Amino acid sequence: MFDAAFDAAVKRLLVPAAGTEVVAPLLASLVQLTRPRRVLEVGMGYTTPYLAAALAQVEDQVRTESAALAAKTAGHLATTGALDTDWVYAEPALRAPGFYLEPYEPEFVAVDDLSIPDSSAGQVLDVLGSLGLADRVQVINANVRECRDLLPDGFAPIDLAWVDAWECLYFFDHFWDLLNPDGGLLVLHYLMTYPEGEAVLDYIAKVGRAKPGELEIVNLLEPHKVLQNSLTVIRRTSAGRARSFARPGGKLDFDGELRREAETQAGR
Repeated sequence: MFDAAFDAAVKRLLVPAAGTEVVAPLLASLVQLTRPRRVLEVGMGYTTPYLAAALAQVEDQVRTESAALAAKTAGHLATTGALDTDWVYAEPALRAPGFYLEPYEPEFVAVDDLSIPDSSAGQVLDVLGSLGLADRVQVINANVRECRDLLPDGFAPIDLAWVDAWECLYFFDHFWDLLNPDGGLLVLHYLMTYPEGEAVLDYIAKVGRAKPGELEIVNLLEPHKVLQNSLTVIRRTSAGRARSFARPGGKLDFDGELRREAETQAGR
């Protein structure tokens, strides 16, 4: 996913005590998997260039896939007059045309007040510049309690928020409404295995029980560490949209919505 030049450039941002050596590529993989359009990071550092680079890669991939999907759809409809499994599995395989109806132009905002002496946040802009990624990130110099009103106009709903700061509870209480209710992800660093963090987890779980259908939670533990050893991933689900194109038995319905989206995306 990243080459040796990237690894060499970001190495200076790696602070072993921060515990993000595995988290950073995991977040990049989440970007590849979920293809968010608006990403917010609270607490810059080693993870920042991974997020920026992943968003740049996905933007290039979407542009290439969109053109190829339109071409294959147009060609298939001209030949057969219908969509079928051959269309699904032809390259680019398995693509849902509805995703490509709007241009993919992701926005990435990173928030940090540069107040932690041991953080590498102050070096992030230099590293981004050396990688040609500086224009991929809008930096807000503020702490989390000050930054909501400083977010760019229209920066909502947020599809992926990564919070590597002690203010996880504040963020959940004051930014949750900005998360995309159709599957937006909030990723929080290091809440497991210490009392205050476990209390935050208990609070979030209670919110989930009080509001059925509002959220899903999974906690990921790094059992080989004593500190900075977990991620909590919360998925907002209060306005989830059905995305099934299948009939009972798993057979795709090639007419209706799928056909309409495919024809629109192909410009027919």
